Amino acid sequence: MRDKIKELLLESIQVKEDLLHTRIDRIIEITNLIIEGINRGGKVILFGNGGSASDSQHIAAELVGRFKKDRLALSAIALTTNTAILTSLANDYGYEIIFAKQIEALGQKNDIAIGISTSGKARNVALGIRQAKKMGLKTVALTGGDGGELVKLADVSLTVPSSVTARIQEAHITIGHIICELVEQILC
Repeated sequence: MRDKIKELLLESIQVKEDLLHTRIDRIIEITNLIIEGINRGGKVILFGNGGSASDSQHIAAELVGRFKKDRLALSAIALTTNTAILTSLANDYGYEIIFAKQIEALGQKNDIAIGISTSGKARNVALGIRQAKKMGLKTVALTGGDGGELVKLADVSLTVPSSVTARIQEAHITIGHIICELVEQILC
C-alpha cells in the first residue's frame, strides 16, 4: 500500500510539473479574461458534470465568498446547483441542453463561460460553450487528455497533460485555486 500511495502522489506531482512547464501562459490568459470581464460588470459562469460540476461549484464559491482574504464578493455562478432547472430541462428537452439553456437565460455581455470536462467530450458542456459564443461571451475550456471537441470550441482552452481522470480533476482544482488567488489579489 505504501508503494501505491507513493506512485499516485508522484503521478499527481508529475502532472503539476507538466503544468508548471507548459501551461502557465494559459492560466494567465484565463485569469486576464476573468479580470477584464469582472471589471466590465460581467460574471463568471461555470459548468460541468460529476466531479467537474463539483469543481464548478467550488470555484464559484471561492469567487463569491473569499479565497484568502475578506473582500467584496466577485460575481460567479455554477450552473449545476438548481435541481429544479436541471431536471426540468433534462426532462423537457434532453440532458444535452441543460447548460446551453441556462447560458441563454443568464448569460450577458462581459460574462466568461467556463466549461469543465475531463475528457472534453461532454456534449452538454460543448453545447453550453457554443451557446455562450453565439451570445458573444468569452469562453474557456478546462479539459484533459486530447481535449476532445471542447478544446476546439472555446476562446481559451487549457488541456491538462494527462489521460487519468483523477489527475485531471486534481489539476483542474489546482488551476481554479491559482486563478481565484490571482483574481482576488489583483481585483481586491
